[in-house]
Amino acid sequence: MIDFSTIVKAYDVRGTYPDQINEEAVGKLVRAYVAYVKPKKVALGRDVRLSGPQLFKSAADAFTAVGVDVVDIGQISTDMLYFAVGHYGLDGGVAITASHNPREYNGMKFVGKGAAAISSDTGLKDIRALAEAGKFEDAKTPGKITKRDIFDDYLKHVRTFGDLTKLPPLTIVANGNFGMAGTVVKKLLAGTPIKLILINGEPDGSFPKGRPDPLIPSNREEVVARVKSEHADFGVAWDADADRCFFYDETGAPIEGYYTTAFLAQILLRGHSGETIIHDPRLTWVVQEVVQEAGGTPLEYKTGHGFIKDKMRQINALFAGEMSGHYYFRDNFYADNGMIPFVLVLSEIARTGKKISELYAPLIKRAPISGEINFTVEHANAILAELKELYKALPQKEIDGLSVEHTKWRFNVRTSNTEPLLRLNVEARTQADMEHVRDDLIAFLQKRGAVKKVQ
Repeated sequence: MIDFSTIVKAYDVRGTYPDQINEEAVGKLVRAYVAYVKPKKVALGRDVRLSGPQLFKSAADAFTAVGVDVVDIGQISTDMLYFAVGHYGLDGGVAITASHNPREYNGMKFVGKGAAAISSDTGLKDIRALAEAGKFEDAKTPGKITKRDIFDDYLKHVRTFGDLTKLPPLTIVANGNFGMAGTVVKKLLAGTPIKLILINGEPDGSFPKGRPDPLIPSNREEVVARVKSEHADFGVAWDADADRCFFYDETGAPIEGYYTTAFLAQILLRGHSGETIIHDPRLTWVVQEVVQEAGGTPLEYKTGHGFIKDKMRQINALFAGEMSGHYYFRDNFYADNGMIPFVLVLSEIARTGKKISELYAPLIKRAPISGEINFTVEHANAILAELKELYKALPQKEIDGLSVEHTKWRFNVRTSNTEPLLRLNVEARTQADMEHVRDDLIAFLQKRGAVKKVQ
C-alpha cells in the first residue's frame, strides 16, 4: 500500500526506494499529474541515482499509456529539466530525483508549461489526491518517446549570463558530489584558461562518500583542504542534482548562501534599477540593504523553490535567492540554476581583478550569522508559540516560521518543509551579539526537549 501522504512533500516528492517510492507510486503520480496538468508533450529526465532507470521507465510508460508524448532528455541536472521545458516550449516535465538526499532515496519534481513549479500551493495537493483515488484510463492512442540531447543548448543558455571569453588563468577546486555537475562544468569551461581541479566529478549514484550535500561538514572539509593544498583562487560545490551552488574563498573558508544572494543581486541590478529581488525570511538584513543601495526593491517571501518561483512569476521579479544555495533568475524561466551563479561569480572576478574574499568582505562585515542550526523536536508549534509570547515586545513576522527583530540582532525559527526539524538562524551587527542571542536560543530550545542535530 502506497502512503502518498508520506512521500508528497511541500514542493516535490521524496521517499526511500522501494518501500516508500517505487515503480507503482511513480506510475500513479505521473497519471495524476497528466490528469491535473493535461499536457500533450513533456520532458522527462533523471538524476544519477541507482534506482533512476527503473523509475524513469515507469514514468515514461505511464505518460505514453495515457497518450502523452515524452521527450527523453536522459541523465540530467534538475535545472536542465527546467531549461528543456522552457526553452523548447513543452507543456511540462518531470525529473526523477531526490536532490541531496542519501542514496536510498528517490523522488520527483514536477513543472508545468514554461517550467512553472508545481508545489503544494499550486497543484501538488491535487495531484496527490488524484493519485490516491487512482481512477485512470489508458488512451486509445499511446504517446511516443523521442530522445533529445540538450547539453549544447543548455550550455549556450548558461553562457549568456556572463562573459567566459576573457577569464584569467584561475585555479578552481570544484566538488560535483558524484552528480551531474562535474560533467556540466567540464563542458562549460572547455577552451578557457581555467585550471579545474574536479573532485567527486564522475556521476555515481551509489554516492560512495555518503549523502551528496555540500552543507555536510565532511563535504566542506574536503573542498577546504584541496583549496588550501592547491593554492586555488576559490572553490565551488554543487549538490547531487546540481541545482544548488556554494562557494569557498581562496583561504578555503565557506561562503554562506545568504551572502551570495546579496552578491548576485548586486550584479544583476546593474542597469535594472527598480527591479524586485525576492529573498527568504531566515536571514534578511544584508540582502535588503544591498538591494536598496543598488536601486532595487527587496521582497521577503516564504522559503521553498515552488513558493518562490510562483511569486517571481506573479510580480515579474528579476532574481531570487535562498540561503540554502538556490538562486532563481527571470531570464532562466523564473527557475533556479546551479551553473549560472558560477558563471556570474567567474565573470565578476574577471571584471574586477579582485579575489573572491575581497568581493564578499563588505557583505560579510555587515552582519555576522550563526549558520543554520537544526534541532529534532516534538511539539514544534508549541515552542514557536512560546517564543512568540516571550518576544512579544519586539517586532515579529510569521512569513515562514517566526522572525523576531531587534535593532542589534534578529532571528528566525521555522519548521523544515522537507525534514522533521526545527531550524534556527541568527544574525546581528556584531559577532558578540550574534553569539549571545544564538546561545540563549539554543539553551531555550534544549530546555524544551529540542536535540541539536549533528551533521
